Amino acid sequence: MGKNSKKRKVKRLPKPLYEAELKRLQRELVNLQEWVVREGLKVCIIFEGRDAAGKGGSIKRIVERTNPRIVRVAALAKPTERETTQWYFQRYVEQLPAAGEIVLFDRSWYNRAGVEYVMGFCDENEYLEFLRSCPDFERMLVRSGIILVKFWFSVSDEEQERRFQDRIDNKEKRWKLSPMDLESRARWVDYSKAKDRMFATTDTKASPWWVVDADDKRRARLNCIQHVLSSVPYEDTTSTKLKLPPRQPDTYIRPPIDTQTYVADHYEDY
Repeated sequence: MGKNSKKRKVKRLPKPLYEAELKRLQRELVNLQEWVVREGLKVCIIFEGRDAAGKGGSIKRIVERTNPRIVRVAALAKPTERETTQWYFQRYVEQLPAAGEIVLFDRSWYNRAGVEYVMGFCDENEYLEFLRSCPDFERMLVRSGIILVKFWFSVSDEEQERRFQDRIDNKEKRWKLSPMDLESRARWVDYSKAKDRMFATTDTKASPWWVVDADDKRRARLNCIQHVLSSVPYEDTTSTKLKLPPRQPDTYIRPPIDTQTYVADHYEDY
């Protein structure tokens, strides 16, 4: 924690309320995606923040009921040897939305201002050039018609510690902890300073940062989705009733079952 931070008790959102609201908001996300297709909108949503802050869980809830051909996730691995010689933003540009698409960046070009800088994967000149060019880059995106939303998921020192420990103790969650995640915990102060410097440069009127208080994952997910819905004015286009066309006359004869190979039923006794 920072020297001026105070420990606070997190008020957890009741599970029944969370589940009811999530279901309602996911229906609205379906409405939103249909509107984005109809109007040919281009929506880019960036998810950044502390490790274990809940970015992945929020992304998962957004895409859970939506069409992956319309709402897709861009989660790039570390750059290849060739990509390291390209213009820094180049590999991210390839992932930007076309008309009728929503792209969720699970980490983004802001890697340079965070993990790359703190861990020494870029030099000082590359870092400073990013801080200079990023606001201009994002202004170009906005001028081109892209709706750009940037989320920063903020989690307290104590809550991150608890979540890391939970991942260490739970074998089903251990895959979420990379060596880089563990190192980020050791460099909490360095990451905090880097985040503050990044905000000072890139929290602009054209593309502001929206901070999500993520100590309560349920609240964070719902508040994030609510903000996405409020960022793109849309109308409900899903109310039109659909009618199934009549099927062709049934003249089809299925091949014998023993000519096909079936997956074994492991639960035939139940």
